[in-house]
Amino acid sequence: MNKTIQTVESAAAGSAFLIEDIYPLIDNGRFAVKRIAGERVEVWADIYRDGDAVMGAALIWRQEQNREWRSEPMIHHGNDRWSAAFTPVELGQYVYAIEAWTDEFATWSHAVARKQRTGADVSLDAIEGAGLLTKAHGARQDAATIIIKQCEDYLQTGDVAPLLAAELGNAMAESQSRPDLTRSQLFPLTVDRDKARFGAWYQMMPRSQSQVAGQHGTLRDCIARVPDVAAMGFDVLYFTPIHPIGRTRRKGRNNAPVATEGDPGSPYAIGAAEGGHDALHPELGTIEDFRALVATCLEYGLELALDFAVQCSPDHPWLTQHPEWFKWRPDRSVRTADGLYSDIVIPDFASVDRAGLWNAFRDAMLFWIDHGVTIFAIDNHDTTPFPFWDWLIRDIRRRHPEVILFSKTFARPKLMKGLAKLGFAQSFTYFPWRTTKWELEQYLGELTRYPERDFHRPNLFVNTPDLLPYHLQSGEAWAFKSRVALAATLAGSYGVYSGFELLEHEAIPGREEYLDSEKYQIRQRDWDRPGNIKPYIAALNSVRNDNAALQQTANLRFIGIEDGETIAFVKDAADPANTVVIVIALSRHVREFWLPLGDITVDAGGRRHHVTTLENLLTGEQCRLEWGGIRLRIDPERDPALLFRCLA
Repeated sequence: MNKTIQTVESAAAGSAFLIEDIYPLIDNGRFAVKRIAGERVEVWADIYRDGDAVMGAALIWRQEQNREWRSEPMIHHGNDRWSAAFTPVELGQYVYAIEAWTDEFATWSHAVARKQRTGADVSLDAIEGAGLLTKAHGARQDAATIIIKQCEDYLQTGDVAPLLAAELGNAMAESQSRPDLTRSQLFPLTVDRDKARFGAWYQMMPRSQSQVAGQHGTLRDCIARVPDVAAMGFDVLYFTPIHPIGRTRRKGRNNAPVATEGDPGSPYAIGAAEGGHDALHPELGTIEDFRALVATCLEYGLELALDFAVQCSPDHPWLTQHPEWFKWRPDRSVRTADGLYSDIVIPDFASVDRAGLWNAFRDAMLFWIDHGVTIFAIDNHDTTPFPFWDWLIRDIRRRHPEVILFSKTFARPKLMKGLAKLGFAQSFTYFPWRTTKWELEQYLGELTRYPERDFHRPNLFVNTPDLLPYHLQSGEAWAFKSRVALAATLAGSYGVYSGFELLEHEAIPGREEYLDSEKYQIRQRDWDRPGNIKPYIAALNSVRNDNAALQQTANLRFIGIEDGETIAFVKDAADPANTVVIVIALSRHVREFWLPLGDITVDAGGRRHHVTTLENLLTGEQCRLEWGGIRLRIDPERDPALLFRCLA
């Protein structure tokens, strides 16, 4: 058996410092920590060495492609715990590390100061200290001036006092050599724009936007809907796939295995004779129409997000152009997905020409980026190999750091987290299936704890084209309001699928799926029909936009109240001046309960004070607290959510 023998020389050459328990860190630095541009990155670590020598430590960082490091001195907090912070302002990939070294001059001066206090002779120590001044090099002009002056004062007087001056210690700290300088490994950091943390998403099926019964919608019809979506306060307009749809194995209504004449098929069966992932479905319009849509969205403060599905229909041009990208059966038929998804083909990402396939998907994404798309919701990616996503995310972010990739999968929990670690800026969650108080508290507690909060940004969708949760199938307005209020206030990012605002709730019996789903047919709606909750959604989004505490997810704490059908929580902004308290009913019955707020403080004039008053964020009404809390009443049929700003 081979054994590595460590020699005396190799052991002596090892680092004198241990740098441990570093925060933030994901899997010992294997994956990147995520932050938002302009957000302070605070780094902590245990740093220590043998003996009582005085140490110095610094946090260094740079953008990945740059060579020049920036540095910030670390502060010692006791028990060998150190910290420092920096604020990246540009998007992209960064690396950071920690450096530690022995401050020889500070070690000398501390020892001399101790000897002086005992009355011992320090004349020889003074000579040694003066000798250390010769080790200063590369000092800035102001530091060099101090070093020379203090040395001259000592040589003229022989008094050690000039060598113990605080200004000399500061000058030497940055100028002396550091022969035992130790640097930790480099740790990755991803810096995204604010939309990765905060946004209200509205998903819709473009072909269902026509107001003419039975007529296929166009991008021009979508343009006509933009003002309505913006008026509800959404800032992301999210489209299902807009590409040509295959005809082979096309699905019929309600996912019937065989389509009938006129069935449009599922937009997720991508590709036909008209083109593939870089083509528009002909009935939607032209690329000029698409550019006009992007421009209209920007005019109304919306960004356009596209579904990007790494799958094909059997009619996708790639199957004939690049058959090596797919798996084929013994009878030379292409291997399609099974069961519910038999109208799609999953490419072979391990094919002999995997580079060509990977580049083709990347180039398709770049095509839409060139036409103004900066957000992609990645569909059907949990069966695609991790190395592909690692490569694609890095390649796209290197070219376009402003692009946001949303991991749209309800896969296994650890797989969802693994995809988030690879670099997806946002992720779907299990929120649609978390309905009871304890489920919500446990699940949001999981999403906001360390280290999940440093890499997993949740986007709480209340429904999707594939999902009509059981709790919405009654069609009761209070339930729709409760769920959208929970999503909008628990997380910085949330979304709804069109029809939610109209309380659409007809389901396939016994399943969490829409009956007559527009995934398989074209539908038209009266978007202003009576009973809609559009004003309610608009009010929620307005409150979110006005309160920084609601524009993030991590700073969330649940409040213990005795009512098991009511949930309460407090959220703080990074700016501590904004603190909100949210109370939401989880059942339709009128509730009365005591809300304890005695331990909640808010920033006022730079100091923390206990909350004295709650201000209703919808009505402006103010209520004074008594005995550290307040008695509240919720009538869910009127409004299942109470939204307050905390005042001192």
